[in-house]
Amino acid sequence: MATAPLALPALSAMSPAVSEWVASVRQLTQPERVHWCEGSDDEYRGLIAELEASGELQKLNEAHYPNCFLARSHPSDVARVEHLTFVCTTDREDAGPNNHWMAPADAKAKMLGLFEGCMKGRTLYVVPYCMGPIDSPYSRCGVEITDSAYVVINMILMTRAGRPALERIAREGSFVKGLHSTGELDPDRRFIMHFPEDLSIMSFGSGYGGNALLGKKCHALRIASYQARNEGWLAEHMLIVGLTSPQGETHYVAAAFPSACGKTNLAMLIPPETMPGWKVTTVGDDIAWLHPGPDGRLYAINPEAGYFGVVPGTNRKTNRNAFEMIQRDTLFTNVGLTADHQPWWEGLDTGAPVIDWQGRPYDPANGPAAQPNSRFTVSAKRNPSYAPEADSPRGVPISAIIFGGRRRGVAPLVYEARDWSHGVLVGASVASETTAAAIGQAGVLRRDPMAMKPFAGYNYGDYWAHWLAMGAKLKHPPKIYHVNWFRRDADGKFLWPGFGDNLRVLEWIIDRCSGKAGAQETAIGNLPRPEDLDLAGLDLAPGVLAQLLSVQAEEWRDEAADIEKYLDEYGSRTPAALRAQVQALRARLG
Repeated sequence: MATAPLALPALSAMSPAVSEWVASVRQLTQPERVHWCEGSDDEYRGLIAELEASGELQKLNEAHYPNCFLARSHPSDVARVEHLTFVCTTDREDAGPNNHWMAPADAKAKMLGLFEGCMKGRTLYVVPYCMGPIDSPYSRCGVEITDSAYVVINMILMTRAGRPALERIAREGSFVKGLHSTGELDPDRRFIMHFPEDLSIMSFGSGYGGNALLGKKCHALRIASYQARNEGWLAEHMLIVGLTSPQGETHYVAAAFPSACGKTNLAMLIPPETMPGWKVTTVGDDIAWLHPGPDGRLYAINPEAGYFGVVPGTNRKTNRNAFEMIQRDTLFTNVGLTADHQPWWEGLDTGAPVIDWQGRPYDPANGPAAQPNSRFTVSAKRNPSYAPEADSPRGVPISAIIFGGRRRGVAPLVYEARDWSHGVLVGASVASETTAAAIGQAGVLRRDPMAMKPFAGYNYGDYWAHWLAMGAKLKHPPKIYHVNWFRRDADGKFLWPGFGDNLRVLEWIIDRCSGKAGAQETAIGNLPRPEDLDLAGLDLAPGVLAQLLSVQAEEWRDEAADIEKYLDEYGSRTPAALRAQVQALRARLG
């Protein structure tokens, strides 16, 4: 089959590597036509119209949800498939026990067999994209080839897609290759393969976001974390938020939390009325790329341009900014519908579903109206708390890095690492208790270092070594903290109010970074004294703050032993400096 010429007029430059790769994929997959994506508004509207005409998208109530659409995925294709996600490195140990591994030659043979002729009768879309501001030295580019127009419209919302990215690739020469096909949506023919040594991804058999939007977890975390290790930066599963005090001083913090730990709520935090004058802005809600800056500080960009969020539970009370953000110009996936074609999901206090996420008349006996992992995709600029600095090529300077998990005990409300190396141990030992929805049993403790367990693209031992090396490069490294909003009393009730009141903890953190706040030194790190936290207007029962800030030596001796056991899983790859930090913790605990 002859390859058609590039259908982009007046392109200033074209990367031969891109055109040759597209030609080879076209020959392999045999599509009916090829479409090069420009990323324009007209192109987006045209793709929406095509999907609407084919029945793949349904327009929602224009009066209440203008320019919003509903997509439904196959019932077997509604979430990431971690057990079918592989990191394919030459040496199995380089992938580490934290990843599923397959030899690159075997993986490529398997995937090329699946891709052969898979696009017959379909359109092959070429989506050049930039992760991060198009003119930032911290950004990186990729090209996704896909046969899904749904993927294309998501990529246009989620990345800086189109002509400018293609021109940057032509200038730089380097890009991540992502090849995707929905195939037959057969769960037995579904694989996501990562080849970090080649900077390439192959995904087959799924149309779901995390498996199909290759710029997101596949590129921005798994491939980018490997790329970052080689190039001297960090690709992390972190939000980035700006905090401006009533005195006009702004600090930026990056924070990593496992699922169900309030990450999105923190990214879009609304200050409580009892803390007037504070302003919180969102640079990013999910991924941060952190680079050493020229002044010796750590700078961060959000590589994404949009949000791909879980919609159930989102309402005006739980996350007002997110709720207002998705009232227009939003693509919903797998939510229910009301009688007047408004989207509906569990957690809304208005309306009632009549159609469920599979398009059936709603019957509670069939389960929830919205799929529990149903999603919204929307431009980040729709966020009322959007930070203009998200478009800054230089990124934002990070004052503090925060880790956290869901713990009913052991971990206090907040503590500060003693130094960078100790902070790496704090991040490496992040643990969270599962909710019943996660694995069917509540309260099971799972280690999720840096909240990167499903996303670190190489051996965790090497990853921790890279974190340690990064600290040594920084003249002014950020301070590192751990928070736990989920501590409970003996009756199982939460001790801390959470949500907007978490700003009280963030205020202490940034005041510590500025040298304005005191602390008490403990065996696990520095904790605020009661007088160091602004509790004005907060009605805490007597003794609650003492519980929130308590550190029980016996519990922490057990914790240290469990951390050491976990680190042992990575054998000789675990840095000696990290083992020394555990021993120092045990010594301080007596």
